[in-house]
Amino acid sequence: MITYATAIALVAIGTYAIVVKENLIKKVIGLGIFTNGIHLLLISIGYRAGGIAPIFLEGMDLSHFSLTAVDPLPQALVLTSIVIELSVIALALALIIRYHKMTGTLDSSKKV
Repeated sequence: MITYATAIALVAIGTYAIVVKENLIKKVIGLGIFTNGIHLLLISIGYRAGGIAPIFLEGMDLSHFSLTAVDPLPQALVLTSIVIELSVIALALALIIRYHKMTGTLDSSKKV
């Protein structure tokens, strides 16, 4: 239950930074916090207390395996999302550097 609350708090903090802050670097940091909150939520959904790795070995009871194995799909989604997040943040920072060279500011509210 605490992980869900933490995930919601991270998403709220990230959304606040994206919407309210004027500095573009702070907006990118907010985007990172937001996506980490989503990652925590997805991992929390796939968690099972006392769970085992989802690898079916010879001699295992199928009913016991299905009751105790964790769901691997959220883990795979989060790993993919981490790679995409890294790429998006790198691209955003490259664009911010270019924007700063052109305008001399990182303030998104200033008119060019």
